[in-house]
Amino acid sequence: MTEPQATDNRDDTLVEAFWSVARQLRRAAADSLAQWDISPSQARALRVVARHEGARLSELAEHLHIAARSATEVVDGLEAKGLVQRRPDPHDRRATLVEPTRRGAELNATIQAARGTEAERVFAQLSETDRARLGHILRKLTAEPSSLRAGRRP
Repeated sequence: MTEPQATDNRDDTLVEAFWSVARQLRRAAADSLAQWDISPSQARALRVVARHEGARLSELAEHLHIAARSATEVVDGLEAKGLVQRRPDPHDRRATLVEPTRRGAELNATIQAARGTEAERVFAQLSETDRARLGHILRKLTAEPSSLRAGRRP
């Protein structure tokens, strides 16, 4: 009977720890969003719409990394809640632009503040040094996502 290599166990533990923290953050985000009757995907879309005010649906889909049809569905949901509005693109009659309503912009600001508070609570157990190191590591991992998608090791 052969024992797994130590590096394999460390990698599994690291991956599991990473996903555990990600799940914890997602769960906390979903819990905090419940009070506003908005899903995490809608909150993310609202944030992108607020950041890229007047974006076309196709651009919104690109920013969210989702299919155009899915972007349309998310915008439909946000529009039904009075958080975004569509308007014709003045430069292209075939295109539609999406922008937050005043209520949507206010809710987005409220949600972002709540998310910051929730993230602070999660990361408060880390020292300033550990937080800086973690930030550096995460930025390094996200700097070249194509190598991760291709299954190559950086």
